Amino acid sequence: MGTRHEGLDGEGGLSDTWTALEPGADPVRRAGELRRAHEAFVTATGGDAAAPRAGGAGGAGSAGAGGVPLRPVVAESWWRCARARVSPEGAASVELDEEELAAYRAAHPLAAVMPVVRELTGAFATDGEHLVALCDAYGRLLWVEGHPRTLRSARRMNFVPGARWSESAMGTNAPGTALAVDRPVQVFAAEHFRRPVQAWTCAAAPVHDPRTGRLLGAVDVTGGDRLAHPHSLAFVQAVARAAESHLALRAPAPAPDRVRLCALGRDEALLTAGGRTVRLSRRHSEIVVVLAAHPQGLCGDELLTALYEDGAVTPVTLRAELSRLRGLLGPELLRSRPYRLGPPVDADFDAVARRLSSGAVTAALGAYAGPLLPGSWAPGVARLRRRLADGLRAALVARGDPELLADWAHSPWGEDDVEVWRALSAVVPAERRPQVLARVRALDAELAAPGWAARGPSPRATRSQRPAP
Repeated sequence: MGTRHEGLDGEGGLSDTWTALEPGADPVRRAGELRRAHEAFVTATGGDAAAPRAGGAGGAGSAGAGGVPLRPVVAESWWRCARARVSPEGAASVELDEEELAAYRAAHPLAAVMPVVRELTGAFATDGEHLVALCDAYGRLLWVEGHPRTLRSARRMNFVPGARWSESAMGTNAPGTALAVDRPVQVFAAEHFRRPVQAWTCAAAPVHDPRTGRLLGAVDVTGGDRLAHPHSLAFVQAVARAAESHLALRAPAPAPDRVRLCALGRDEALLTAGGRTVRLSRRHSEIVVVLAAHPQGLCGDELLTALYEDGAVTPVTLRAELSRLRGLLGPELLRSRPYRLGPPVDADFDAVARRLSSGAVTAALGAYAGPLLPGSWAPGVARLRRRLADGLRAALVARGDPELLADWAHSPWGEDDVEVWRALSAVVPAERRPQVLARVRALDAELAAPGWAARGPSPRATRSQRPAP
């Protein structure tokens, strides 16, 4: 959410830190404070309904009732949980059986790093009676290993391979919240949103594809109060960096005569050419994306129309921007008359579109790292972004696969997509249906609320259709 809430993390509160306890803090006392804050928040927001109510009860200070400050990362996560109607009770849903899990793990990019993770964390987990887990970008646990006694305890809350631990499914927890905010996170005791998880402490760090920056998943360590220490967060972050380094060593060198463009799920595109990777500015990202989508090239007027919503920007301004981009990339890569990219371009959004057109919906979703330049409202980019997201959504709804629909619904760009949530409610197993239906009702209520149109875009819109905050 990115906003601060008075009483949660205002004056006198904890610093904006990603570790759970300040130096010298008493973990027992802090755990008690957090339980009281959690109970106050759940009571104020309606328990299972979890919708912040009008007036003071659900307002900004409810989670800090009794003067208990929360770290910003936890406060903001609790509000996301409330909005997503996450129940404070219950265990995780196991979505992949053994056969499905084996096939999915074998094909996942993180399979290549699990031996490295195991080697780095094995002694740490065994000696400390901890668990080590690796999850995908949708919060599904791929591997959970560690001390046998701790594994048995974790099974009671379905912290097991094949279960979904995304924040939108299981509330505040280290792997799910690390994925939601895309940075290392530690979660202690009753900072967890679901009560059955509050006996645990965990630390997790996201793992990215080193070539594209795409979020692949997260590595997590889970155990008791002893993990509530800065060292555990630093440790899991080091393991994530080692995993990324291993992936970088395994990655094939790009073909020298081709250009790779990564623009999904990021506001600043990555362009790789001639063995060099460049992070483009937002405006240069828009230019390159539009030209990549028009390999035949565009004249100056066409490019101007694709980049700017009104006529306030002159051709002279556009030519100056193109000159700066040509200075960065070189004349062989950015050509003129018409404006075009010289070598063939492998664009990640084009790869998704090709897979969709061939009917490979699962592969298309796997390659979809998020909306195309989500912060851009250049008309040409917005059209491409909407076309890709709408096509993928329509294919998912038509396929009716509950796991694929759940992957979209629990993603940051799909959490408000009522069309997909409604489709998911029709095919999800009976034991998972109540939570899905609650989310559908919440989104429908937002859509029908008086004055919604004046407050912002329709909740039917995914984040790919919304302006940047």
